[in-house]
Amino acid sequence: MVIMRADVLVVGGGLGGVAAALAAARTGRSVILTEEFDWLGGQLTSQAVPPDEHSWIEQFGATASYRALRNGIRDYYRRHFPLTERSRAWTDLNPGAGWVSRLCHEPRVAVAVLEEMLAPYRGSGRLRVLQPYRPVAAETDGDRVTGVTLAHRDRDERIDVVAPYVLDATETGELLPLTGTEYVTGFESRAETGEPSAPAEAQPMNMQAVSVCFAIDHVDGDHTIDRPAGYDFWRDYKPDFWGDRLLSWKSPHPRTLEIVERSFTPNPDDDPLSVNADQRVNPGDGNLWTFRRIAARRNFVDGTYGSDITLVNWPMIDYFEGPVIDVPNASWHLSKARELSYSVLYWLQTEAPRPDGGTGFPGLRLRGDVTGSADGLAQAPYIRESRRIRAEYTVVEQDLSLAVRGDHGAVGYPDAVGVGMYRIDLHPSTGGDNYIDVGSCPFEIPLGALIPQRMENLLPAGKNIGTTHVTNGSYRLHPVEWNVGEVAGLLADFCLARGESPRAVRNTPRLLADFQDRLTAAGVEQRWPRIAGY
Repeated sequence: MVIMRADVLVVGGGLGGVAAALAAARTGRSVILTEEFDWLGGQLTSQAVPPDEHSWIEQFGATASYRALRNGIRDYYRRHFPLTERSRAWTDLNPGAGWVSRLCHEPRVAVAVLEEMLAPYRGSGRLRVLQPYRPVAAETDGDRVTGVTLAHRDRDERIDVVAPYVLDATETGELLPLTGTEYVTGFESRAETGEPSAPAEAQPMNMQAVSVCFAIDHVDGDHTIDRPAGYDFWRDYKPDFWGDRLLSWKSPHPRTLEIVERSFTPNPDDDPLSVNADQRVNPGDGNLWTFRRIAARRNFVDGTYGSDITLVNWPMIDYFEGPVIDVPNASWHLSKARELSYSVLYWLQTEAPRPDGGTGFPGLRLRGDVTGSADGLAQAPYIRESRRIRAEYTVVEQDLSLAVRGDHGAVGYPDAVGVGMYRIDLHPSTGGDNYIDVGSCPFEIPLGALIPQRMENLLPAGKNIGTTHVTNGSYRLHPVEWNVGEVAGLLADFCLARGESPRAVRNTPRLLADFQDRLTAAGVEQRWPRIAGY
């Protein structure tokens, strides 16, 4: 058995994991970062989801390093892609001109930029990336993690890693059960949280849908895939609350639950610079083609792209037949989620109603080269909800709900270590719930949500912080996950330097003030400016 040692072990190479590793390495710490899939970046890359961000992201409300990532993506396009003169001069370049985000882009570009950001530390040997590895076991001594065993994804090879600080940045909080760390899953009860949107009794197996995304373009020829084995089931599948079959243009509106019909027009000859990706003004999902478009051909010199490329992360690919956490048949559910995505594509190619009265778009072509996979789908499922630590402080709906807080704004935490903003946006769940949508105020991230109630050297660095099923809907987005990971990496360094525990940092005013000053110096915003009209 190979044994490796580092100051900080970061398990999971999604956005939180990369941010944590980058933060710790920048302080001079030795870091080991692990990742199960071929690409670092998680929801931005291997899961292929363009960044979900708030409306003020171009001005404030993100850490300096997250802003560097966003700027790096735009700069990469300007350096390497044949943009038109108009698009090259577009300060807030949106390569895909998608309506869901001001920065819709191809996932491979984000991979390249993340690798650029990490390159100096990999080159110096300060950062070692173990890929593709996943955690399979852990050792503890009382309230401390003493080692984590990693297994290679593709061959019989294991590595033991020992580090004074262990950060769980996995998509599903995999280290929590392995280390015996107390955690919660699914829906908490209203009696526990007091949340208006919570049920009377806890529902630990009621979790948000997972989605297996995929990229498509539309070109000449017939690119119809083989009929999926389970296609008949999914074609006829009609959830009670859906209003129609899942495979249709109709679905509940996420905010009103009214059944709405969306359109689908491949390659509209629209002007990319006319797209206003502001969710307050227009949710942008009227035409599903442009909703999550990641390459708008009109942004590039004629002939560069024969078609736009769009990312299918639409209501109809949400899989909510069963959870994929803490169940013995998780792999079966994940395989059915992939089958659903193939069935959606096959339906689009063969049976989907067209505006001209016909059916099917055989010119739709699956772009596995864009997602970096052999099977054509995203490398990893899009996980919206993780195991979550039992934390010193748990963020609840009343902390940020606009209906509850009103003009007071979200609760201000004395131990704030970051900021975020997104509506409480819960997708249909394995318990049969429809969308849950709650308006929220711009909020802060409390350090207490990163401190487990018992464990001393294990820190969450992603969606596994102390939120509830409800508030996870706001805290799960790209910039918040990055912020959480960055703080976890900086906290590990701070504790190593001071010889203090994370718990002591939060609960000792002098240490907390020093740590918050350290965050400010690193470009981590902790308070929102006053905003009118949010």
